[in-house]
Amino acid sequence: MTRRQLMRHSAWFGAAVGLAVVGGEVVSHVAGSALAAPARPTLRFAQVSDSHIGFTGTANTSVTDTFSEAISQVNSLGYQPDFVIHTGDLTHLATAEQFDQVKQMMGGLSTPHVFTVPGEHDSSDDGGSRYRSVFGNGTHGDGWYSFDIAGVHVIGLVNTLNLKNLGHLGPDQLDFVQKDVAGLSSDTPIIVFSHIPLFAMYPQWGWGTDDATQALSYLKRFSSVTCLNGHVHQLFTKTEGNVTFYSGTTTAYPLPKPGDGPAPKPVTLPAGKLHAALGIREVTYQKGQQQLAIKEQALK
Repeated sequence: MTRRQLMRHSAWFGAAVGLAVVGGEVVSHVAGSALAAPARPTLRFAQVSDSHIGFTGTANTSVTDTFSEAISQVNSLGYQPDFVIHTGDLTHLATAEQFDQVKQMMGGLSTPHVFTVPGEHDSSDDGGSRYRSVFGNGTHGDGWYSFDIAGVHVIGLVNTLNLKNLGHLGPDQLDFVQKDVAGLSSDTPIIVFSHIPLFAMYPQWGWGTDDATQALSYLKRFSSVTCLNGHVHQLFTKTEGNVTFYSGTTTAYPLPKPGDGPAPKPVTLPAGKLHAALGIREVTYQKGQQQLAIKEQALK
């Protein structure tokens, strides 16, 4: 991967999840915990999500402070991530001031490269144009992209525009995915980032993507596919065939469990309980094991 390819994006996201690729396997490592790697990883990166800079409310009276804490935890991983990815809802209202604040905060990350995908809050009133003016350099269409690094193929998707109920990719982006992976060997590890889940987590609340099945059909021939998303503000893992989905937590505020109440509105917790709900997680994957090992850890 060229420096230009890596530098074409800049952004960041919620609770910190460190991921490594070792010999074609995804091995993830949560900030502040020890990773017993069998060898020096080929690739290490961190994920955060749903910082919602600009949010005001009782659910979190200072999302800036908790986002700063997540940044500090990424910087305390014990190694410098090759890059950091933010899986959307960087801002709460998509104002120029909020995007500027997020960009400045992410400048404090101890990593050479930062990537983002937008959330629906990042394109609430302008179709994502302000987001793309800050974070969309070098991307395609509404902000999707891909790159190869250390033998791994990474795809960043945008499923937060043209929303009706569920997330939506659209024909142009689906065509991009099909052509993007056509020339890859089937043993290439694939990592996909999106804001809204690419599986039907809870369609009644819009927690799913209506045309994800078609996108994933282009990835069926690959032996290892890992999909990372935000949006739902809570940890969730699902495996379907060769694809494992990880919903990440948030640095902003919790949302209710699927179906717990009429709508996914910010949850105000009792005093002293917020950090425990935000948290970070550790996930490890080793060849020969079918299940992922997940360790949750509260935001410090």
